[in-house]
Amino acid sequence: TPENIKPFGQIVTTSDDGKMFDKEDAQLVLDKGTPRFYIMKLPARGLRFHRITYHGQCTQCLGSLTPGHPWYVALAAPTLSLDQWPRPEDIRVFKIPFGCFVKFEVGTWHAGPLFAAPGSIDFYNLELSDTNVTDHNTHDYRRDNGMEFVVVDEELGA
Repeated sequence: TPENIKPFGQIVTTSDDGKMFDKEDAQLVLDKGTPRFYIMKLPARGLRFHRITYHGQCTQCLGSLTPGHPWYVALAAPTLSLDQWPRPEDIRVFKIPFGCFVKFEVGTWHAGPLFAAPGSIDFYNLELSDTNVTDHNTHDYRRDNGMEFVVVDEELGA
């Protein structure tokens, strides 16, 4: 729900044309570089993850362009420090339905998009043009802590 995701970002859904900008709209921080809005095709990697990342210079928006296939994202509150990665109990997983997008706050730790089917999903992504080069801060739980995470969806039996 929008309230559950609030410590990490926003869920943004459809609004009527002509509606004035308000707190329900994505509250973006993209002033430290050139914004990049693009479509990326991601292959299904399953519902496991062992790396979690944050971007300290901008917000990020992700949404699916593939109807009928929800996806998942693991989120944790910003620390803005690789030395202060999220404890496992601080990570929350959200199921993101088609027809909305998620905006991560600056510094929000995230893993995903995670999905098991179909073979690939197209996602639109809004971040800075150099985010994945200069602002990609990652903790690897497998390498550093000997663990990985599995997302369990009762509806899927996975």
